[in-house]
Amino acid sequence: MLNTIDKEKIGKLGFGYMRLPTKNNAFDTGQINKMADVFLENGGTYFDTAFIYDGAEEALRESVIKRYPHDRGKIQIATKLGMRLAGNREQMDAQFNTALERLGTDYIDIYLLHGINAMSSKKAEETGAWEFQRELKVKGLVKHTGFSFHGSPEDLEEILGKHPEVEAVQIQLNYLDWSDPETQSQRLYEISRKYDVPIIVMEPLRGGLLTSANSPIAALLRGADQNASMASWAMRYVAQLEGVLVILSGMSSLEQMTDNISTFADIKPLTADEKATIGKAVEILNSVPRINCTSCRYCVNDCPSKIQIPLLIDIYNDYTIHNTLTSLTRLYGIMSRIGGKASDCTACGTCSQICPQNLDIVEIMQKISSVFESPA
Repeated sequence: MLNTIDKEKIGKLGFGYMRLPTKNNAFDTGQINKMADVFLENGGTYFDTAFIYDGAEEALRESVIKRYPHDRGKIQIATKLGMRLAGNREQMDAQFNTALERLGTDYIDIYLLHGINAMSSKKAEETGAWEFQRELKVKGLVKHTGFSFHGSPEDLEEILGKHPEVEAVQIQLNYLDWSDPETQSQRLYEISRKYDVPIIVMEPLRGGLLTSANSPIAALLRGADQNASMASWAMRYVAQLEGVLVILSGMSSLEQMTDNISTFADIKPLTADEKATIGKAVEILNSVPRINCTSCRYCVNDCPSKIQIPLLIDIYNDYTIHNTLTSLTRLYGIMSRIGGKASDCTACGTCSQICPQNLDIVEIMQKISSVFESPA
């Protein structure tokens, strides 16, 4: 096992360049620069981006690499090979070289295969993506390799068993998904620990949903500690876990940056009472009624508008549970581009007729449209 990442060089909090602040439909360069300054001034070192994050690699170049040229050795840059765009070696080479150009650097500290699951893992094997990573490392173009993961525990076990060269795995991990039957964060964590692979945590705040001031758990957490932000509860939960290398936060404001830095400046393990409070919070969130979609996708196969119905329902359920549109509007836009918007529903009724759960999908699409497509 080649766990060669120098953990001492990496601060526990990582700056994710996925939800950067915007102004007038463009990146807010001034605020991003200030956030980068504050992050570095407080000991932050790890910056996470990806080839498919529109404009993010360039933003990292402008805000950090160009402004701190003498600190490159201290700065850890992680970016990712977009597997959907990597069908052969030529495309991989082009993508990697483009990433170097966008970032304004001649090497990547941690290069990850992006969004690995059962399907993309098979593609990675067939196209030689794992070998491509290894060759980049031998050439000195990449210091460390790994992958971000979005699949089942069984898939993760198979991949880690087959690829002992993996130096880091990025998984979704937070207190709500820990025992979630779909995400199964606990099992993903335990398998990563079994293979002694350092863990990069993504979505510790579940896209910001666990920080919603309108959430049904807000009063509970405030009552337990008036001085603790909702984000700090979630951050401390994952920070206490052994084997966690870095915790990524897609911060989109200086206030979020300041709050996270404050949390990590003197981070303490959760007490027994605090763990009980989080357990109660999970019970409350899980008790909120939601649309009982099982993601069988029968409805998608016959939808004339090719609407990704289960995905839109998942987004709507998150809105219902957490009582916020935080990050969900953006996600809805992405899912709508993959298929269609809820308002594209023609009300043909085919989906409802074949739904094993007997859901009135036409009515559900109308509800979703009213939330995510209504004029502001």
